[in-house]
Amino acid sequence: MNLTDNEKRDLVELIEAGKPLPDRFRFKLFGDKREVELVWNGKTNEVCTVVLPFQTIEQVDEPRAEKSMADGVAEPQQTSLFDERGRQQAGWTNKLIWGDNKLVLSSLKNGPLREQIEREGGLKLIYIDPPFDVGADFSMDIEIGEDTFTKKPNVLEQIAYSDTWGKGADSFIAMIYERLILMRDLLADDGSIYVHCDWRVSGYMRLVLDEVFGKENFRNEITWKRDAAGKGAKGKSSQWPRNSDTILFYAKPTEKWCFQQVYTDLSDEQKSPYRYIDPDGRLYKAVQLGDYSQQSIEKMEAEGLIHVSSKGKEYKKYYLDEAKSMIDCIWADIAGFGTRTASQEITGYATQKPEALLERIIEASSNEGDLVADFFCGSGTTAATAEKLNRKWIVSDLGKFAVHTTRKRMIGVQRKLKKNVKNYRAFEILNLGKYERQHYIGVNLNLNEEQQRRQLEQKSRDYQRLILRAYAAQSVEHSGVFHGQKAGRMVAIGPINLPVTRLFVQEVIAECLQKKISRADILAFEFEMGLFPRSRDEAKENGVDLAHKYIPATVFDKRAVEKDEVVFHDMSYIEVQVLTDKNTVAVKLTDFSVYYSQDAGKEATENLKNGKSKIIADQGQIIKLTKDKIGNTTREPLTKKWSDWIDYWAVDFDFESKPEVIRVRNEETGAIEEKQSGDYVFENEWQSFRTKKNRALELTSVRRECPLGRRKIAVKVVDIFGNDTMKIVEVEV
Repeated sequence: MNLTDNEKRDLVELIEAGKPLPDRFRFKLFGDKREVELVWNGKTNEVCTVVLPFQTIEQVDEPRAEKSMADGVAEPQQTSLFDERGRQQAGWTNKLIWGDNKLVLSSLKNGPLREQIEREGGLKLIYIDPPFDVGADFSMDIEIGEDTFTKKPNVLEQIAYSDTWGKGADSFIAMIYERLILMRDLLADDGSIYVHCDWRVSGYMRLVLDEVFGKENFRNEITWKRDAAGKGAKGKSSQWPRNSDTILFYAKPTEKWCFQQVYTDLSDEQKSPYRYIDPDGRLYKAVQLGDYSQQSIEKMEAEGLIHVSSKGKEYKKYYLDEAKSMIDCIWADIAGFGTRTASQEITGYATQKPEALLERIIEASSNEGDLVADFFCGSGTTAATAEKLNRKWIVSDLGKFAVHTTRKRMIGVQRKLKKNVKNYRAFEILNLGKYERQHYIGVNLNLNEEQQRRQLEQKSRDYQRLILRAYAAQSVEHSGVFHGQKAGRMVAIGPINLPVTRLFVQEVIAECLQKKISRADILAFEFEMGLFPRSRDEAKENGVDLAHKYIPATVFDKRAVEKDEVVFHDMSYIEVQVLTDKNTVAVKLTDFSVYYSQDAGKEATENLKNGKSKIIADQGQIIKLTKDKIGNTTREPLTKKWSDWIDYWAVDFDFESKPEVIRVRNEETGAIEEKQSGDYVFENEWQSFRTKKNRALELTSVRRECPLGRRKIAVKVVDIFGNDTMKIVEVEV
């Protein structure tokens, strides 16, 4: 270190006083040779290494039959990977994962699924479009007839927003930095990554990617002009229009990354104005001959490729139906949805990108059969495009609504491929399970063990006290998994920023049995997909009355708590009728009830201005509040019948035919072991759902031929907010 005696003395004094060191000492002390570095508050090289098991919640391996199997209509055969019903038996199954992508990436990188990815040739391409909009808040608009209800984000989504943008650019960069490191390590040696961003973060993103991948591995900066129609700024504007995004392309440090040049037909602007039509009707342009030999010109004449002008000058013919143009890094030929409002692709997802954009990226940087991924999948554009281009895929998202939107979209892709007698792969919906408490209570993992323990205890107490007060329950000490008691029922509180998992429920049931508790409530901001009603039925079989209740965001509203306006609503429930006839079964949906509430308190009515209206949700009813000019308020229900709440439903005609198998690494031997979890995978054999174009919903399934005997049928319903619930019925065929 090249330090003077005075600098050494100053450093010692600052350290002894516990004061920060001036920036000028950083390079002198640590000898960092980097010329440029992006620094932000809280920067650390610590990267998540958590490995959580992936739980298979649902598998979709055959789109719904348009006619009953009982009608003798054979399903089209796909390949040897499929059985006589069209169900996939072997090979890679595409993956749609619900969860925090940091934990998803860490579990993919360090867990048992990594070996399966490597067997497929590794992860060749990653495309991500992270939430770079500082105004994004995870709210979503739901169409109810001619009106629109804006659902507020749940607490998990609010926490994700706070972690991403709560502290401005610092928190966004910290979020994306760790995830990019995990993505880099997960990529195959010849893999590449495309990161989509806009003017808000493109400068930061370039520096982060330079640091993670190395600036020598930067390949291209692509400018995508969203407004391909060429519309400029409005009549008067104080700046140039912001009508383009940036896509940054990096590859692993190798000379063999995958890339195929992409070509497109010449646009009208690129075509020569000197255009002519052959006698056979083909359009061509005439281009000066240039420096051709006489022999070459004679050959072109023999082939009919010479055009002679009225003045007798010779030109070479270029037929326009053969003319191609090499795509460069300015993409102005793919329209964004602002100018494509009639597109069949539109799902209503705010940040959705056109499939043509992903098609260009996937075709350029992967081959058929390659594995591609998107860890901010949104409406599922990457998965849909990859499936159509015969690629395998892994996509994930934190939002349950995003996962549901992608599920519907992929079923639509499967149906279209099936109709055209083309192969399609199965996909499965996965959860992450077995969360450790440190990961959901917000403990600083950089603290030492004792400090972590104290922080965990304090944060747990504060959180539990808040929820118990809103629930009007009494706190209980030293009761294991239980935190409180209300009206003779024990109360267990789930995590603050992760869904309640099966493991949590099993701990509750085990303690009920151990302490002879017969009634208990589980309070949670979110429950993992596929949890209900199996957890309730398991508890009932053991003599425990177990209730699941959602914690509303209003628990953080002090005034709502003081006024006793916080409503903990129950999970939805389904009623079905099973229709049997000889050896066939059909399912009829007969009722669906939800208890969701939002802005339903007296305050919503009191704060509504005269002459204005507002749409609220009140105990399972979406209501339009309208206050006239003199202050009289009317309530108009917008959900006219129970089926208005349903966006999607599906049937598994033989629920216990596929046990769930979890792959875990043996901590002692390091070997990958497969074991049954005791649960079953919901095999999506028939479904009906609403789309933006078609809002109709069938309420009776097709008939399915079944072997005689007793069986369990599972029915899954997803409401208009993307929340799912399930009912299992036992029938005799």
